[in-house]
Amino acid sequence: MKIALNRGRLREFFCGAFLLWILLSLACSGTPKDREAPLDHLVVLHTNDTHGHPVKFFHHPAPDVGGLPARATLVAKIREKNRNVLLLDAGDLNTGRAESNYFQARPDIEGYNYMGYDAMVLGNHEFDHPMEVLEKQMSWARFPFLSANVKNKAGMPISRPYIIKSFHGFRVAVFGLTTKDTEVIGNPAHVKDLIFQDEIETARNLVPELRRKADVVVALVHMGIYASSERGSRRLASEVPGIDLIVDGHTHTKLDAPIIVPYRGGEHRTPIVQAWKWGLLLGKVDLWIREGRVVDFAFEPIPVNLKGATIKPDGSKAYRFIGEEIQEDGVLARLLQPYVDHVVSALSEVVGYAEGDFFVKDMRNEETALGDLVADSMFWYMKHLGVDFAIQNGGGIRTGLPAGPITKRSVHEMLPFDNTVVVLTLKGSDVRDLLNYLASITRGKGAFPQVSMGIQLTIDRGAGISWGVLIGGKPLDMNRRYRIATNSYLAAGGDGYRGFLSATERYDSSVFQRDVFIGYLQSLGGRIKPTVEGRITVSGEPKRLSWLKWAA
Repeated sequence: MKIALNRGRLREFFCGAFLLWILLSLACSGTPKDREAPLDHLVVLHTNDTHGHPVKFFHHPAPDVGGLPARATLVAKIREKNRNVLLLDAGDLNTGRAESNYFQARPDIEGYNYMGYDAMVLGNHEFDHPMEVLEKQMSWARFPFLSANVKNKAGMPISRPYIIKSFHGFRVAVFGLTTKDTEVIGNPAHVKDLIFQDEIETARNLVPELRRKADVVVALVHMGIYASSERGSRRLASEVPGIDLIVDGHTHTKLDAPIIVPYRGGEHRTPIVQAWKWGLLLGKVDLWIREGRVVDFAFEPIPVNLKGATIKPDGSKAYRFIGEEIQEDGVLARLLQPYVDHVVSALSEVVGYAEGDFFVKDMRNEETALGDLVADSMFWYMKHLGVDFAIQNGGGIRTGLPAGPITKRSVHEMLPFDNTVVVLTLKGSDVRDLLNYLASITRGKGAFPQVSMGIQLTIDRGAGISWGVLIGGKPLDMNRRYRIATNSYLAAGGDGYRGFLSATERYDSSVFQRDVFIGYLQSLGGRIKPTVEGRITVSGEPKRLSWLKWAA
């Protein structure tokens, strides 16, 4: 009797326990609607438009900012704290400081290899060199150069269109797009055999495929952020659905927050980010992903040893870091030092003296003292061929000349492109059309002209023409032929200067612009003053001109 009772109680106990386990299981699991999938986290680090700045440099008002060794330390610290990190560059690695230019960006690529970049998109300045140089750069890189819309004449991509990266719990597709404007602003000699397909059409065809292959789709583009929704990455976001993040470059835009652009045909909204220029910032985007869908994001631009300056009572400057000071990665610094040493040795020679600051700030909007000087140097060099005037695009002059000694290094940084000086012969009517083109150039564009002695004109943006043209002190003669000195980039129709393609004669000196500039400095006795000669008037804008002549 006692045994039977114990067995009954045991049976009741196990039945109750089993029922309780079922109830608890149902309570914990809930319905599928109530369940919440785990939240995944991806960090996207990005740079753009670094333009050959592999080591720390002076950036007004402070020395020793930026540089790959400091960036490497910052990237390593972020990787230590985050499991899933994607490191991207939005293009324009080429054309900047001498440490990069002398070696065709090899030190920059070695630094990117060291940091473990995942991909870089082709920017328009990747075509500053012939294709064989770009192919060499791709061979140096342990990361892919991306572009889905740049193809050769046979219709084959010149680089990988996209990559797929697998992370713990999700997959990410990264595809590249290069601005179609490269057809105009790229070096014509280097892009003539390439096809730049429409970026939006390319993305429309590619994104659906990537959405089937990955959970997150990132567009790594060199298109630019413009106010108009009809241009650049804003257009991409508004016209192509399915893109979770656009990492952009080209316009050197400094953002404190992402730009959120809605898709015209639905509720999808795409954030666009850009990290200024020259490696001065490292962009950081946090993406949170649930069940293959981005559910939240955050953006932070991190300064790379940027500094502000204050004047102390004794007149000296004191510098304070904007953000935290970042120690340089010693291994990478030592790796890059031989490049620095070579440049110091080759370019430390003083070739002139500036009796005041030559600024580059307004180079793309109005006549400047430095623009006059560069154009005058080409006019001077080709004067023996009977040139009437010279013209230089403002965007081809990349930095100013501070007061004091002028070294070869500073000239290389000011004129970093390997352009030669060319003389073109044009009919008067073609010169008129060329000068009228100047009136179509909008403010801030690198195509804005800087001209030499020998010409005066008014650029009337409202009327879309140039008038009051005097060449050699005489009105433009439609029946006469004129000789114009310019750089090889413009001579080939770059920056929209298609009028030069109508030349009846052309002569390429094969001498680099910067060497011509140094020769001109020496012809002036090496000393120059920053004075604007009053050669260009932009209609409707205030005139700030000085009629002083260059001081030899």
